[in-house]
Amino acid sequence: MKCGVLLKRRCLATVIGASLISAGVYGQSTTSNIYGQVPAEKGNSVVIRSDTGLRREIQVDSSGRYNATQLPVGNYTVTLMRNGTAVQTHDHVVLNVGVGVNVSFAEQPVQAKQLSGVSVTANSTPPIDVSSVDSRTVITAQQLAALPLGRSAEAAALLAPGAVLDGGGFSSTTGAALPSFGGSSVETNAYYINGFNTTDPWLGQGGITLPYGSISQEEVYTGGYSAQYGRSDGGVLNLIGKSGTNEWHFGGQMLYTPGDLVGTQANTYYANGLPPLPVAGNLFDPNSRDRQWSAVYDAYLGGPIIKDKLFFFLSAEMTNVGGRAVGPVASSEGSPINSGGIAPATGTAQNFQQHQPKWYAKINWNITDKNLLELTAASSKQETSGSVYDYDYKNLQETALAGYANDTKSGGHFWSAKFTSYITDDLTFTALYGQMKTFNYSVPVGYNPDETYISGATYQNPALNNGVPNNGDQIVSSLTNPYYTTNNLRLSLTYVLGDHTISAGIDNLQSRALNQLTEDSGPGYQWAYGYTPNPTEALVPALGVGPIANYPNGASGYYVSQNVSTQGGNLTSVQHAEYIEDQWQVSDRWLLSIGLRDDGFTNENASSQPYMRQTKPQWSPRIGFSWDVNGDGSFKVYGNAGRYYLGGLLVTGLEANPVLITQQYYTYSGIAANGTPTGLTQVSQPVSANNFYGQTPNPNTVTAQNLKSEDQDEFILGFTKTLGSSWIYGAKAMRRTLQHDVEQYCDNQRIIDKAASMGIDDVSNATCYYFNPGQANTFAVQDPSGAFHNVTLTNAELGLPSLSLKYYSLETFLEHPFDGKWYGKIDYLFSRSYGNTESLGQTDIQALAANLDTYWNFPELMQYAGGPLGQDHTHQIKAYGYYQLTPEWQVSANLTLVSGGPKNCLGLYGPNQTDPDGYGSLYNWCNGQPAPPGAAGRMPWMKQVDVGVRYRPAFAENKLGFSLDVVNLFNSQTPLNEYSEYNNPTVPAAPNPLYGTPMLLQTPRYVRFGVTYDY
Repeated sequence: MKCGVLLKRRCLATVIGASLISAGVYGQSTTSNIYGQVPAEKGNSVVIRSDTGLRREIQVDSSGRYNATQLPVGNYTVTLMRNGTAVQTHDHVVLNVGVGVNVSFAEQPVQAKQLSGVSVTANSTPPIDVSSVDSRTVITAQQLAALPLGRSAEAAALLAPGAVLDGGGFSSTTGAALPSFGGSSVETNAYYINGFNTTDPWLGQGGITLPYGSISQEEVYTGGYSAQYGRSDGGVLNLIGKSGTNEWHFGGQMLYTPGDLVGTQANTYYANGLPPLPVAGNLFDPNSRDRQWSAVYDAYLGGPIIKDKLFFFLSAEMTNVGGRAVGPVASSEGSPINSGGIAPATGTAQNFQQHQPKWYAKINWNITDKNLLELTAASSKQETSGSVYDYDYKNLQETALAGYANDTKSGGHFWSAKFTSYITDDLTFTALYGQMKTFNYSVPVGYNPDETYISGATYQNPALNNGVPNNGDQIVSSLTNPYYTTNNLRLSLTYVLGDHTISAGIDNLQSRALNQLTEDSGPGYQWAYGYTPNPTEALVPALGVGPIANYPNGASGYYVSQNVSTQGGNLTSVQHAEYIEDQWQVSDRWLLSIGLRDDGFTNENASSQPYMRQTKPQWSPRIGFSWDVNGDGSFKVYGNAGRYYLGGLLVTGLEANPVLITQQYYTYSGIAANGTPTGLTQVSQPVSANNFYGQTPNPNTVTAQNLKSEDQDEFILGFTKTLGSSWIYGAKAMRRTLQHDVEQYCDNQRIIDKAASMGIDDVSNATCYYFNPGQANTFAVQDPSGAFHNVTLTNAELGLPSLSLKYYSLETFLEHPFDGKWYGKIDYLFSRSYGNTESLGQTDIQALAANLDTYWNFPELMQYAGGPLGQDHTHQIKAYGYYQLTPEWQVSANLTLVSGGPKNCLGLYGPNQTDPDGYGSLYNWCNGQPAPPGAAGRMPWMKQVDVGVRYRPAFAENKLGFSLDVVNLFNSQTPLNEYSEYNNPTVPAAPNPLYGTPMLLQTPRYVRFGVTYDY
C-alpha cells in the first residue's frame, strides 16, 4: 500500500495489528466502539456497516464528534454522509474486542473516487487507542496461526506481560497448563466466551475454551477493567469466537506431533538421602521413559443463511493423544500428585489414550438494523483411559498387567443468548443469559472393591517384604463423580448524553455442585506406611499419638496408619452485582472513566442453608483516565485505580457439609501378599488434625460473623507512544495490594479459652472457621443449652501476624507492528510478589483453594511465613514475532526468559523440631532454624525458544498451507518447582528424601507438522 503525505500517519497504523496493548473499558465483553472527529457542518452523519449486514447511522454532535458504542467485533465500512450523500469512506475497518477505533475524516473531505484503490483498514487510524483506560493484550486469529505456540488459549495468554506458567503445575479441567497473571493464584483467573462466564466453579481451574482455530480474538486482561466486570483479581481470558459473514468460508487442519520427535525429559532423583527401602537406588521418577504423540483434526464452515440477515459458523476439533507415562517409585510424601494430565500410581506405568473433543456453534441474526440476536454453544472435554502395568524400575520396563486405568472425563458445555437493541442512536440495551454444565468424574474399570489402596510402600519394614516394596493390587485411590451447573445473567443499558457515555446494569452468576462426594476406594480407607528413627518418642504428640516402641513390633520404628477420607455433598454459590459507569469525554484530549460496582456473595450447604453470606454493600470504585497528549493518537498517558472483590469457590463448602478425615496408627508384624499389614496392634484411636470426625456442622460454626470478602486494590499508570513511522514503545507500572482475605482458622482451643473467660462453655465441636486473617474476628460458639454466643478475638489473641500480599511491576516494551513484511515485539517486566499468603492455594505444596492450603490454620504455621511468594518471578523477558520472507514463506519465533521462583524449606516446628499442630513437616522452619519463603534460594531461570515455518504455495492460491513448529527447541529441562518438605511428617525429625527433588519440569521439546486448507 502506498500513502501520500496526508495519509502518512494513518498508514503507520496499518502495521499495528491487534496485539496492541492498550487500555479499554469493555472488560470481558464482545463489543467495542468506533469513534472519531468529522467536519462540524450541518447535515453530517456517519454510517457504519459490517460485513454481516449490520448498519448504524450516527449523528454528529455540534463539535464534530461521533461515537458508535456496543458494536460487535468484526470488519466494518465507515462512511461520512452529507445530506444523504457519501463523501468519504474508510473500508476494512477491523474492530477488535475492547479496543476502540478512531476513524476520523479530514477537515476538507476528499471525494470518494479519490480513495479508489486505497484500502484503509482499522489500523489506518491513529495507532493508539485513546478511548480506553485499562491494560490488556489482544491476540488475533492471524497471530495465533502465525506464532509457534502450544495449541491452547492458555499457551497464547503467556504472551501477555506478567503471565507465567503456574509453579504448582496445575491444569485446567480440559487439560491445559494454567498461567498465573500479576503474581496471583491461578484460581483467581476468569474465563469468558462471547461474553459468557465459563470459569470452573469448583476450584477455579481454568474454564471451557474454544477450538483453537475458531478463536477470532483472544483478549488477555491483566488489570484495570471497568465496573461492568469483576470476580477476578488475577487475569481474564476472554475468547471471541468466529462468526459467519456474507461470504462462505470453510476449511480444515490436521496437525501431527510424532512421539519419536518428542524430546527426552530428565529423570528426577532423591536429593536428600534415601528412604529405608529404595526401589532403584536414588531414582525417584524415570521421566525419560515417558512417551507421547498427538494428532489434531479441525474443520469449520461459515456463511449466510439469509444474506445481510442470518449467519452461522460451525467448527469441530478432535485432539487424540497416546503414549506411556511411568509413575514415581514412591508417593510424594507431604505433597499431592498434580491432578492434571496423566498421573500413574506409584510403582506402575500407564499406557494411555486421551481424547479432547471440542465444538463451537454461533448464529447471528440481524432481526432489524436496530435489533440483533447472537446464539452461542460450545463444548470442551478431556477423556482418558488406559491400561496399567506393574513397573520394574531397576530394568526400566513394564511387567505384569495390574489392571485398567479409570475412565475419566472432565470439562463441559454451555449455551448462551445475547440480545442487543439500539433503541435510539444514544440508547442501547443488551441482555445475555446462558447455562453451563461441567463435570469431573472418574469411573473405575475392572474395579475391585475388596482391595485396599497402599501408599508409602518404600517405608515398609524390609524384613517383612523380602526387601521389595509391595504397592498392592488397588490402583484406584478414591471414588468421585460430581457435576456442576452455572447460570449467568447480564442486563445492561448504555446511554450517550453529550460528552458522557453512561452504562448501568446487573451481573448475576449462580453455580451448583451436585453429587459432590469423594471417598476412599476399596473398603473405605487406605493404608499408609511410615518410619521413625526414634520410636521411643511420641509419634504425633499434637494428636495424642504416643511412642510406638511401647507396642509390639514398634521398637523397629516401622508403623502404618489407616487413613479415612469422606467429604462432599451438594453446594450452591450465588453471586450478584450491580454497576454504573460514566465514560466522560472531558475534552478532545481527556477521557475520564468513573465507575461503581456492588458485589454480593452467598454460599449454601447441602441443606440450602447459607454458611457464608457477604451481601452487605461491597463497593468497588473504579476510576481511570486517558490523555491524548498530542491530540492525534500518537502518544497516550493513562492510569487506573480500582477495587476488585472475589467470592468463594464452591470447594469452600466441603467443610460446610460433614467431613471425615482421620488417621489411626498401628504397629504390625507382617505384610500380606496384597500389600496390607497383618498382625496389627492399635497405637491410637482415629485422630484428626482439624477435628474432622464426620460431624454435621452448624452453619454458624463454619464462618466468622460479618465475614468480609476477599478484595484487592490495584493501581496502574502507563504510557504508549509512537517512535518514528515504524515503532511503538511504552511503559506501565502496576501495584496490587490484598486488603482482605478469606482463609481457615483451626486453633479452636483459643476460641474455647476466650469463651470460658467470658463464662461460656463452648460445646459446638467446630472444625475450622472461615475468617479474615490479620484482624479481629467474631466467632459463634454454642453453649450446652443450644444457645449461640458471639466471642471476639483480636488478631493478637488469635496469635497471628498482619495480613500481607503485595505485588508491583514495571513493564517496558518495544513493538514493530506488521508492515506487510515483519512483526516483532520485545517486553521486559520487573516484578515482586511478596507477603505471607498466596490468597488462594499454595504453590510449594501444590494446594488449591483456601481450605486445602495451610495458611492461617494455626499460629505456628504462620511464624516466619513472610517473604517472596510462589508466583514471584523478578525478571521476565519475552520476544516474539514473524517475518514474511516471500508471499509464500513465513518464519516465526518466540523467546521466553523467566527468572526462577523462591525455593522453600518446610520442616518441623522450632529449634526442637516438634509438631504442635499435627501438620508434620509444613512449618517455616528448616532443620531447627527459621526458614521464611525463599530462604533456601531461588529456582533457576526458565529459558525457552520456539520456532516455526509456514508455507502457502501460490499454485493453490495461498489457500493450502503447510507448517512446521518446534516448541522448546533446545529441550530445556529447568525445574519449575521442588519438593519443599524437609522432614517426613513425624516427630522426632527424620529426613525426607524428596526434599529438593524437582516436582515440576518444563515440557520437553516437541515437533509439530501441519496441513491447513482455508477457502
